[in-house]
This record gives sequence, structure tokens and C-alpha cells, in this order.
Amino acid sequence: MFTLIKREIRDHVVYFIGAAVLSAIFIIISISVISQFESSQRSGYNPGDSQVFSIGVGVPTIAITIIGFCGLGASQMYLDRTRKISAFLSTLAVSRSRILVARIITGILVILTLLVPLAVTAVTLLRLYVPPVLIYPGMVFEIFVAVFLMAFACYCIGLQTGWASSKIAPTLGGMALTCIFVPLIFVKGFGVHVVVILVLFIIASLIRIRHTFMTTSL
Repeated sequence: MFTLIKREIRDHVVYFIGAAVLSAIFIIISISVISQFESSQRSGYNPGDSQVFSIGVGVPTIAITIIGFCGLGASQMYLDRTRKISAFLSTLAVSRSRILVARIITGILVILTLLVPLAVTAVTLLRLYVPPVLIYPGMVFEIFVAVFLMAFACYCIGLQTGWASSKIAPTLGGMALTCIFVPLIFVKGFGVHVVVILVLFIIASLIRIRHTFMTTSL
């Protein structure tokens, strides 16, 4: 299993690099916004232009991140199908289940590469700048769980579209579904409802992915 995971990481190292870069961008934006807000509170100056700039950088970065997770899943399955990777690995007495699990673990590691540094930064900034009365215990963890599930759901969409025989139409459809699915978190927030919806969607997606991967000829 460890060898399979290393192979997946090596084949998709560009996504790990991209996740690290995007995480750094989000961290810089977060520090910039918090520090500007803190300065404005002390001096009374309006940091409107700086906030607009941060939003202008942050929104496209979020869009790239969402599309990137979907693209990672699609890339893993598409490369498998075109290069016959699973067919080759099956000759080495490796089961399809292990191949799929290694692939999903790699996707989770990419997501964590992006989110863990952000979570650590958020906890640090909240302790340094935000009064305790304005936050509640577990807030960062609650947001982290919801965002992780959303990212994993987008990744599952990519896994489903990448295994299709056609390349362009399913990928575009997956991107459209992702863009429609993501606003759910803005409507429902980060509470229990969105977690339940995302968990059910992920379970259903993984069942379908496993069935398709196990039954389709390599």
C-alpha cells in the first residue's frame, strides 16, 4: 500500500506543489486582512482599498482551488485509463481495491496539504487578534471539517468524471456540478446540516466510484 501511495504522489506531485502554493496565498491574505483590520481599529483609518485587493485576489484563488480538487480526481482516473496503470499493477498481484484506496488517500493528502497550514494559521490569528468573546470553542474545527468535506466532495466529482470514456464533456459537466455544489456552504453555513449533506454525498459517490472501478474492464 505504501508503494502504491508513493507512486500516486510521484505521478501527481504538481498538485501537492499547487496546494502548498495556494495555502501560502490564503495565509498571506488572512494575515493581511487581520493586520489591516487591527491597524484600522487603532488609527481609525479605513482599509477599504486593501480589503478590496485582498478579495480580488482571494476569490479567483478559491475558484482555482475548487476546480483543482475536481481536476485532481479527474486526472488520476483519466491517466489510469489512458496509460493502463491499473492494468499493469494488476499483473503484480495488487488488487483493484488497494489501487483505489491508495488513489483516494493521495487525494486526501493533497487536501490536507492545503487546509492544515490554514487551520494552524487561523487558530494563531484568532488567539492573537480576536477577543475571546467573539469566538466560541471549536469554531475553527467546525469550519475545517466543513471545508474539508466540501473539498473531498469536489474531489469525488472529479473521480467520477475522470473514469468516463469521453474526456471533455464529463469533465466540463463535473466542473459545472462543482460550481453549483459549492455555494451550498454559503447557504447552509458550517453547521451540522451541511456536514450531513456532504457526508451522504461523499458516501454515495465513493460507492459509485468503487463499483465503476471494480467492474469496468482495464
